[in-house]
Amino acid sequence: MESKNNWKAWLYLAPVIILLAVFTFYPIINTIYVSFLKDYNALTGANKGFTFDNYLTVLTPWSKAGGGDGTFYHTVMKVALPNTMLITIITVPLSIIISLIIAIGLNSIKILKKFFQTVFFMPYVTNAIAIGMVFSVIFNTDYGVFNAIFGLGRTPWIFPSNFSSGMVNYWHGLFAICFYIVWHSLPYKILIFLGGLQNIDAQYYDAAKIDSAPKWKTALKITVPLLSPQILYMMITSFIGAFKEYNSVIGLFGADGGAFDVNTGPESMKTMVCFIYDQVKDTNPRIHYASAASLFLFLIILAFTIIQNKVSKKRVHY
Repeated sequence: MESKNNWKAWLYLAPVIILLAVFTFYPIINTIYVSFLKDYNALTGANKGFTFDNYLTVLTPWSKAGGGDGTFYHTVMKVALPNTMLITIITVPLSIIISLIIAIGLNSIKILKKFFQTVFFMPYVTNAIAIGMVFSVIFNTDYGVFNAIFGLGRTPWIFPSNFSSGMVNYWHGLFAICFYIVWHSLPYKILIFLGGLQNIDAQYYDAAKIDSAPKWKTALKITVPLLSPQILYMMITSFIGAFKEYNSVIGLFGADGGAFDVNTGPESMKTMVCFIYDQVKDTNPRIHYASAASLFLFLIILAFTIIQNKVSKKRVHY
């Protein structure tokens, strides 16, 4: 009887397994395979055999395969990877802390709670590129709302305003993109935290009231520990999402990733995914370099995920 039920279970799962095999497992395996092929041609499948040169080209300064006056190594290790790491380190903790504070506030509202929850969730279902274009107007040098509200004059954030050099300060650009990413990532996190808050037994808060515990201490000693599973989930998914950041860069800075002063930082706001996509969309696609960079990014994400899981064993309370 049990074997018969197992057969039925596999039958029901078959469509999903087939879709996963075609659109998830095969692309991953093929990416790993292509990353070790020399001069791979995506159209014909032709290549010059097994090699580690793709990784050497992307990750070391020994190859000038990037062309022009730079190298792939410079683009990846000095621009794309630092940008990706900075965006991740800044936006993930900020977005989690802010969304947790907002969720606690929303959960304590008695009137129009559902209305405010809907309002906060609306940005999540809005197209990321469209929002990026709106933010590019908000941070516009000449008529941007951000400069007008804070009285910053013609402070450049995204577009070149110093016409003698045509450059924008890198840190201004980083601030703009982090501001956008944090804002756009809040709705989903707020929704998850609200769900967690509504599952916390009220007796814990009643006990805290009896002990006359201040609200900040109640939040730190009761709310945060009991929300630790949701916080861990948001940390892992947020780190993965931040490492794969692409739409925000294109929405704010355009396809070239923006132009920044090389004396103050990288000359572009491009991320690792931007670099990978650039290799794929080029008139002469370099899929082998894109595959090598993709696998390198995958290993970084995997390492961060493993570290978070190790740390969570002592910090997460189920």
